[in-house]
Amino acid sequence: MKTSVFIATSLNGFIARLDGGLDWLPVDGGEPHGYDEFMATVDAVVIGRKTFETVLTYPTWPYEKRPVIVLSTQLSTVSVPDGAVCEVMSGVPREIVARLELRGIHHIYVDGGATIRGFPEAGLIQNLTITRVPVLLGSGIPLFGYLPHDIRFDHVATQSFSTGLVKSEYRVTA
Repeated sequence: MKTSVFIATSLNGFIARLDGGLDWLPVDGGEPHGYDEFMATVDAVVIGRKTFETVLTYPTWPYEKRPVIVLSTQLSTVSVPDGAVCEVMSGVPREIVARLELRGIHHIYVDGGATIRGFPEAGLIQNLTITRVPVLLGSGIPLFGYLPHDIRFDHVATQSFSTGLVKSEYRVTA
């Protein structure tokens, strides 16, 4: 099973404002920077409840018909937009990955701050793509906080874009 993160951060490493706000991100994702190509390789999305609730406010559902697994210990069902395929699961990352692997899923996109932090702690992220947006936020939710151990990555590539976006791709060191 391949698990990947594809996320934007401010220059100072925040993924959202403290209230979850994303108003600092470029409108419509900015210029094309590989997200659509990445999503074409993804079989399912594993997303935290708070991030899922934020995505529900978007004008269009970004995951098309891909299965979206909403991680929550509080919810048992979620309301979803027409055509969306969503379900709620709870459990530690290894359990979630094992369940999805049994379904024949080969590539998971992991999204949402707490969810992203839990997967590398469990050794379950192989690919990490971070697109830095040229803005410093006064405060916010960091992409990574405390980790119980170091996780080393090999740099794969970095690409800069005319709008100032800088995308770096990493693979976990074997």
